[in-house]
Amino acid sequence: MHTFILGKVSLMPKKYPDEVREKAIRLVLDHRDDYASEYEAIRTIAERMSLKPETVRTWIRRAEATATSGTGPAELSETELELRRLRRKNAELEKTVEILKAATSFFARECDPPRR
Repeated sequence: MHTFILGKVSLMPKKYPDEVREKAIRLVLDHRDDYASEYEAIRTIAERMSLKPETVRTWIRRAEATATSGTGPAELSETELELRRLRRKNAELEKTVEILKAATSFFARECDPPRR
């Protein structure tokens, strides 16, 4: 989530330190074969570290995506920021187009003389 202050983007602070994230990822990757499923490993390790399983699962998926794509986390987050900005701008432009279509239709009816 982003907070806009005087035109500058400020990221919300991280809830967990990088060391905790890296340790959770390493533990899951090292011990997932010891469990019946990957989710069971994630759930167990998350409980032991007082984390939420969904948070750990998200960290794992991002680490795997970063490893396969070869981009670092800073580049990935920069790409995500750009994608979010473009999606927001696209949604705004689509709303503008809809408003202009409605206005065109309204004024076109106003300009046409009534038919008898």
